[in-house]
Amino acid sequence: MASYTHEELELSQKHEDILGKRALLLQQMEAHNEQQKAKKKQQCLMSQAAKERNAQILKDLQNAETNLQTRQLLHPDIINLETCYWASVERKLPEWEQYLLGKGQPPVNETGRLLRQQRLITRQRDASPAQCRGKPPRPKPKSAV
Repeated sequence: MASYTHEELELSQKHEDILGKRALLLQQMEAHNEQQKAKKKQQCLMSQAAKERNAQILKDLQNAETNLQTRQLLHPDIINLETCYWASVERKLPEWEQYLLGKGQPPVNETGRLLRQQRLITRQRDASPAQCRGKPPRPKPKSAV
């Protein structure tokens, strides 16, 4: 009989340990459940804010589209000039690409060199105080119309 009480005591202690672990696990599960609920609530709020932002962006895009559709078109000459300008830019881009990327010197054609030399000569001439400059030219008389 003594062996039964010893075994019952061990079983009772194991039972209490199991109940303690069970209570601890239940507390952890409840805490985890509360965290999940809070996280879900936060995600719901963030989702709602995103929906509102998206609705506002969509509204702004629709307003911009309406404004673009109702805007007056440019004069054909201006559109032609713009087209020619961008075509010129596209033709010259390969020449300027290395310079624009910061990897080389700007391309210079022969007229550019001549202009640069003329500017340099003009600066040197303007900088020398020994030369005396004349008076500016007189304005042309206006004709009576």
